[in-house]
Amino acid sequence: MALDGVFLRLLKENLMHLVGGRVDKIHQPSREEILFTIRTREGSYKLLFNTGAGSARVHITNAEIENPKTPPMFCMFMRKHLSSGKLIAIRQDGFERILYFDFDSANEMGDICRFTLAIEIMGRHSNLILINADGKIVDSIKRVGQDMSAVRMVLPGMTYTLPPRDERLSLFVTDSRDICEAVKAYPKQTLPKALMKAVEGISPVFAREAEFYTARGNELVVEEMTDEHFDRLAFYLKKTADDIKSGNNRYTVLKSREGLLKDFCFADISQYGNLMITKMFDSPCDVLDYFYSERDSIARMKQKAQDLFKLLISTSERISRRLANQQEELKDCAKRDELKKYGDLIMANLYQLQKGQDEAVVQDFYDENSPMVTIPLDRRLNPSQNAQKYYKEYRKADTAEKMLTGLIKDGEIELEYIDSVFDSLTRATTEGDVAELREELAEQGYIKRSRQKGKPPKALPPIRFRSSDGFEIRVGRNNKQNDKLTCKESEKTDIWLHVKNITGSHVVISCNGEEPSESTIMEAAIIAAYHSKAKNSSQVPVDYVLIKNVKKPAGSKPGMVIFTNNKTLYVTPDEELVEKLRIK
Repeated sequence: MALDGVFLRLLKENLMHLVGGRVDKIHQPSREEILFTIRTREGSYKLLFNTGAGSARVHITNAEIENPKTPPMFCMFMRKHLSSGKLIAIRQDGFERILYFDFDSANEMGDICRFTLAIEIMGRHSNLILINADGKIVDSIKRVGQDMSAVRMVLPGMTYTLPPRDERLSLFVTDSRDICEAVKAYPKQTLPKALMKAVEGISPVFAREAEFYTARGNELVVEEMTDEHFDRLAFYLKKTADDIKSGNNRYTVLKSREGLLKDFCFADISQYGNLMITKMFDSPCDVLDYFYSERDSIARMKQKAQDLFKLLISTSERISRRLANQQEELKDCAKRDELKKYGDLIMANLYQLQKGQDEAVVQDFYDENSPMVTIPLDRRLNPSQNAQKYYKEYRKADTAEKMLTGLIKDGEIELEYIDSVFDSLTRATTEGDVAELREELAEQGYIKRSRQKGKPPKALPPIRFRSSDGFEIRVGRNNKQNDKLTCKESEKTDIWLHVKNITGSHVVISCNGEEPSESTIMEAAIIAAYHSKAKNSSQVPVDYVLIKNVKKPAGSKPGMVIFTNNKTLYVTPDEELVEKLRIK
């Protein structure tokens, strides 16, 4: 795990300003996470505890996380014991991946009781456990019975025990030369594996970085290491420890060229070269909030909108198959002129043809060279009836071509619409966004209207940004909002932007009678590219035009417009710039 014991130690130091604060609110956004709002003299902070197998962590978050209308039982239980509790201390045993949060809280009688909240960050065994002053487990977010683990059960009433632990060396206490000697005890192992066995609290990405520095980019087996290798390893470990102690280390997040978040560490990471994009942060909380917020929100929405994703994918596949069949039929219709020609040639040669013939060999007077052609005949029909048969097939193909051309055009528009809804769904961040997309699909006849009780979640307004020059930029969240933003909520002199021939949001620069600068239009174009299917591409074409030149055809699908007199910019989406310009 990237969230190793060393990172957790730095995170603990980053959270120490919360000590002395009181628990103001407790929410449980999902089955595996709890959100505490802790009020201190400096202000209120949202402290997130997550026990998911691939996202276990604890940190301060600025993300907007929706809470369920009805709090789960564990949330109610935590409120009972920790509401208004005072955070007394945050502890860590060595470099174990466990943090202990000690609270003093009043019980029903008004007596002050000590509770400890232990967040265990251990992959699929991660857990959040509430322990009383006697060391007994009060409850946990995941109960572990004997059927799940014979080694360590976690059930109410049991005595809290630490998970099994191997004795390893500390990066900060042990001399780097002694660590090198400990590594030699694993001669057959690669250097990263040997380091992880010898040193407590380091992640695979840091161990690989140590190997990258030691072997200058090559792979190393311990028994093949020379004295120079061990000197370089000792230097790297000492320098890293000294940088962390003095606060000179940098927190790194790694992203792929496609924009996918891959890893993070408490030190510089150079092992991937140009294959990864690195982003630096000042604190471990900022790293975790940035790294997991986007991943979790996407995963959360995908889970809540799983049925819509399946519907849109199956609908898109069905339309694509239908279009493919219609295009094949349209190719066959291209032979219709030959059918008419056969009918004409038969009628011109009636005098030499008789009933019962299988074919007619006649001159093709349509060709200037008048070659002889062979025309298949139905021997059951006379020559005139054969000619009428070819004319009938010609008229049928001609009608089919006209109908198929219209059907293919309608199918392509429908496929583009389904693609636009799918794109909006991938960028949905709240239940309100998903509910509005459900309503849109119901209006278009793709799903039945839900008969849920109570009011549906309130839809959020357009996303708002402020350009460097002070112009407001608004972005639609879905097709219905795109229509409303473009056709009803904007002035004719505002500037409208949209990625060229790609699904994405409508973007509007509110000009208020002024002419925006080129930098504002460029920033709006980057925002438009970021809120589109081309989010992870480069050199994305973005059209921009005055709103007065944008029209919505009568009867068209939501989000569909036509425009004229447009200009085109080529931009590369920039997540950092988009977040910087966003109005919180």
